Amino acid sequence: MDFKSLKFLTNLRRESRQFAVIGLGRFGRAVCGSLHKMGCEVLGTDIEEKLVTQVLSQKIASHAIQLDSTEPEALKEAGIFEMDTVIVAIGNYLQESIITTLNVKEAGVKYVVAKASSEIHGKLLRRVGADHVVFPEHEAGCALAATLTRPAFLDRFELDPENSIIEVLVPEEFHGKTLAQLELRGRYGVSVLAVGNGEKFITNPAPQYKLSKGSIMVVIGSNKDVERLPV
Repeated sequence: MDFKSLKFLTNLRRESRQFAVIGLGRFGRAVCGSLHKMGCEVLGTDIEEKLVTQVLSQKIASHAIQLDSTEPEALKEAGIFEMDTVIVAIGNYLQESIITTLNVKEAGVKYVVAKASSEIHGKLLRRVGADHVVFPEHEAGCALAATLTRPAFLDRFELDPENSIIEVLVPEEFHGKTLAQLELRGRYGVSVLAVGNGEKFITNPAPQYKLSKGSIMVVIGSNKDVERLPV
């Protein structure tokens, strides 16, 4: 399973099918590629021609054009104001990021997601109308810290600040025991959503399913309860 892009993508409006991604750095290209694979129509833009060319050559967007997103007329001519959702992925250029976000919101785009590089940047983006602000570098750092301190936790998707879905290696003390024998909900407060080997998973496994060390289980529960799992 791969939760890495799930948190960001699930915050996008479900009815959206047409997206514009402004800024084609690593984050912007990742968003383009993920949306494109999901069958969405994606327009990528950047002020740098080489990044636009890279997206076109990799075929990770429906269309890609070079433009200056601080110019409202350029955005209008590109059809960006007609998109369901616009992702401002500029991030590292604070002034351009804020002006671009303001441009698309003032033009009437219903849902705007903006990448922030700091808390102050995020506050400014919200002030000019961003509907959702993401902090990919911060989230990546938190994920790395969690991986280093809890290596058996392979992946984590935070449902909210208090609850998560965790992909975790089956510990040695669970080896050879069934889910019914382990009584994970009663003992640890977590529920098993799936079990597998990383390539193929069985969802909603039966109580008689026997776990084996080194395999993977996907559990859901409060962060406090999840941390009590043996690793």
